[in-house]
Amino acid sequence: MKKMALIRLSAALVVLLGIWMAHTQNPQAPPQNSLQKVKDDLYVIEGDGGNVAIYLTDEGVILVDDQFDRDFNDIMAKVKSLSAKPVRYVWNTHHHLDHAGSNEKMLITAEVIAQRNARINMVNAKQPGPPRMTFGDQAQVFLGGKEVQAWHFGRGHTNGDAVIYFPALRTLHTGDLFTVSPNFPPLIDYAGGGSAVEWTKTLDEVLKLDFDTVIPGHGPVSKREDVVKFRQTMELMRHRVRAMLREHKGKDDIGRMLTTEFFWQDFHKQRGLDGLIAEMQQQR
Repeated sequence: MKKMALIRLSAALVVLLGIWMAHTQNPQAPPQNSLQKVKDDLYVIEGDGGNVAIYLTDEGVILVDDQFDRDFNDIMAKVKSLSAKPVRYVWNTHHHLDHAGSNEKMLITAEVIAQRNARINMVNAKQPGPPRMTFGDQAQVFLGGKEVQAWHFGRGHTNGDAVIYFPALRTLHTGDLFTVSPNFPPLIDYAGGGSAVEWTKTLDEVLKLDFDTVIPGHGPVSKREDVVKFRQTMELMRHRVRAMLREHKGKDDIGRMLTTEFFWQDFHKQRGLDGLIAEMQQQR
């Protein structure tokens, strides 16, 4: 009986190993990305990773973010459906792989630009494709008679967040400094230099720019007032955590509150809960 049980167990392990190898060697296709027009010559790709902006000019194409490595071919196909011009520049809004995962392939033919801290984060994480070009607080690209600006106003989602501004269109790509909840609640990446306290201060500076349309890091194209509401929600979240700490509530209670009131998922709590509590304890 023991011998038969051992044979069956061995057979089951072989089957499981085969399933695992099939899954890892033939990963499922990424979710379908969709292409949407935002304004004249400006489009957005939504789907698998962070939102990708496509800006068309007579001398080439400017992208904002490039999703995961697996999305590169789909991104390039969608660009080619709009323009025969090459991609000349790619702005990274920050270092996370769902926004900068195709950098290595983009760098073969284009320049990738990121805020200085974002590149440092990529290098520290040993991510492929760190940009060759960085900036501190502000930079511009001029191509085909069009201007695209990048601004770094401080910490928030990470310490290297950039907002990309299309002044002629009064449109902003915020990266994950602004996402559309409840599907994409804010992630405070403390390991990447993020800060809940600084986040609202950074958004205050963002809101000084002249824009009416917003491409968020995740979620549908939005309006300026949506960023204002998001900022208010971030401030309310801080106040709620600080109040619970004053009431001597524990980590589990705070985590449940963030889930029910601010739609945090386990991923957000794993990456940001300890850091948020520590930061709020310093603010009491």
